[in-house]
Amino acid sequence: MPSVFFSYCHADEELRDQLEKQLAMLKHQGIIETWHDRRIIAGQEIDKTIDEHINSDDIILLLVSPDFLASPYCYDREMRRALERHDSGEATVIPVILRACEWHHAPFGKLMATPTDGKPVKQWADLDDAFLQVAKAVRAAATHRQTKQAALASPSARATPAAGMPPGVVASSLPAQSRPGPRSSNLRLAKTFTQRDKDQFKAETFDYIAKHFENSLNELEERNPGYEGSFRRIDANRFFSTIYEDGKDVARATIYLGGMLGGINYIQGETLDSNSFNESLSVDCDDQSLFFTNLGMSAYGSSRGQKLTQEGAAELLWEQLIGPLQSRSNHPHRR
Repeated sequence: MPSVFFSYCHADEELRDQLEKQLAMLKHQGIIETWHDRRIIAGQEIDKTIDEHINSDDIILLLVSPDFLASPYCYDREMRRALERHDSGEATVIPVILRACEWHHAPFGKLMATPTDGKPVKQWADLDDAFLQVAKAVRAAATHRQTKQAALASPSARATPAAGMPPGVVASSLPAQSRPGPRSSNLRLAKTFTQRDKDQFKAETFDYIAKHFENSLNELEERNPGYEGSFRRIDANRFFSTIYEDGKDVARATIYLGGMLGGINYIQGETLDSNSFNESLSVDCDDQSLFFTNLGMSAYGSSRGQKLTQEGAAELLWEQLIGPLQSRSNHPHRR
């Protein structure tokens, strides 16, 4: 069973705990076991015990943040040893970007990071969704290592290697994607999406947008003294969002699902009306994916016709709410 080592700074301990919870299913299934320095028991030598794990565990998660990069222990000791083992094939190193920082120019910047596209966990509207992407990456790495170890341990792997193969490996032991020989990269086939697929995508995106607004309002309040955010879920298909400045409401919005166009709609102010909107998103698809398009009725946000992901749809509607406040801040004489 592959063992997973957490290399992290204690300033990120709370995020590490949340990640470990998301990895619980992999532990229940016997796919991985995890270790970090909080498992050191009384009487054990701290540095020696950490070194034993950094030199033996199969998967090493670098929990990257400004504090991680600033820590001599994490950066100069754990990270560098982890990369040495990764380069030699002894371990798999996965950078997990927790908080925004200048990580692309770090020695591990060449590696594929997680969550998706290396977007910092703290920038996701839903932390559970972000850590789910990390869990999937860990599962894939663990499965790959187990498959590789099983292939090397099989009798065929110890047979005489075929021409051009490294010692200890024969052609039959290689997975299909690793077998030598030319092939086309043009393997994409068209997908089809049912109305049920579209309806489910729309409903899931509405819930994503609701979480995005709720978390964004909370973060806005933390970062900007004098401002407060209010999120109120009315029912499964509607929520209100309000921004207050020094107790005065400066932005109000209703986001609702359905209405005359059957999409996801934004309207200024709080209302139960389902026949009007300032911006509207509709589900569309091509031969590969589902996405949203907007009517482009507002001065804020992406232009009409752009293919929007769930995140893109949420950001476009959020910009309708915060955009006027940001424009006002660029003109200090306007209050």
